[in-house]
Amino acid sequence: MAPHPAVQAIIDLSAGAVGGAACVFSGQPLDTAKVKMQTFPTMYRGFIHCVTSTYKQVGVRGFYQGTTPALMANIAENSVLFMSYGFCQQVIRYSAGLESEAVLSDMQKASAGSVASIFSSLVLCPTELVKCRLQAMFEMEASGKIAKSQNTVWSVVKSIMRNEGPQGFFQGLTTTIAREVPGYFCFFGAYELSRTAFADYMKCAKDDIGVGPIVFSGGLGGACLWLIVYPMDCVKSRIQVMSMTGKQAGFFKTFMTIARSEGVRALYSGLTPTMIRTFPANGALFLGYEASRKLMMKHFDS
Repeated sequence: MAPHPAVQAIIDLSAGAVGGAACVFSGQPLDTAKVKMQTFPTMYRGFIHCVTSTYKQVGVRGFYQGTTPALMANIAENSVLFMSYGFCQQVIRYSAGLESEAVLSDMQKASAGSVASIFSSLVLCPTELVKCRLQAMFEMEASGKIAKSQNTVWSVVKSIMRNEGPQGFFQGLTTTIAREVPGYFCFFGAYELSRTAFADYMKCAKDDIGVGPIVFSGGLGGACLWLIVYPMDCVKSRIQVMSMTGKQAGFFKTFMTIARSEGVRALYSGLTPTMIRTFPANGALFLGYEASRKLMMKHFDS
C-alpha cells in the first residue's frame, strides 16, 4: 500500500536529510579547496598547492572550516530537494495524464529534479553564503580585503545581519538558481540513465542494483552537474565571498569581469578538487537517500 502523500513527503524529506549529511562528511575538505581556488585563483598554483598551503597555514581543521553551515546547507537543501522531487514527479504524472503510481521516464525524472532545485535554492543560498565566507576567511584577511575577525558561524551570521540585513543572506540567489536548474536536470538525468543501464545489464529492477552501481550512478550524476554549471558556481562563490567587502555586482557583471580581467580559465579554478570530490560525495548522497528511503518505505508495503 502506498503511503499517504503527507507521509510520503516526510519520508522523502528524511531520506534527503540522511543523504545530505553523508554527502558533507565524505566531501567537505575537497569542497573547502574548491571555494578557496574559486575565490582566489591567483593565490594558488593548483589543487595540490592549495591543499598544502591550507595545511601549513591552519592545519587539518582548515579543511573543515564551514562544516556546520555545510551540514545545515546540505541537509536543508537535500531535504527540500528530494521532497520537492517527489512532489514534482506527481505534477508531471498529473500533467501527462498518468496514474499516480505510474513509472516516469528518465527524462521526466530529470525535469522533475530540475524544477525541484528552484525550491531547494531558497534554503541553500543563505547557508551556503555563510559556508563560503568561512571557507575563504583566511584568504580575505591575508589579502587585506577585510580586518581580522572571529571565524565562527555565529560571528559571520551576526556580521551579515549587522552590515547587510536579512536580504544579505540571499547574495547570489539568482546565480544559485541559474546553477541549480540546468545542473539538476543533468544530475538526476545522468543518475537515472546510469541506474537504468545497470538494471538492464544486470537484468533486475532499478531499486535492486546494489551499493556499487548506486554509488557510481550518483558520482556520474554529480560529475555531469559540475561540468555543466562550474563557471556559474565560481561566479556564485565570488559574489558571496566578495560581498563581505561591500556591495557586489550581480551575476552577469561579475561573470564578465572575471572573464575579461582573469580569463575564462579563472571560471574553472578549483575544478580538480570538485571532480575528485563528486564521486564519493554524490555517491554517498544517493546511497544514503536510497537506503534510508527503502527502509522507511518497507513499513508501507502491503
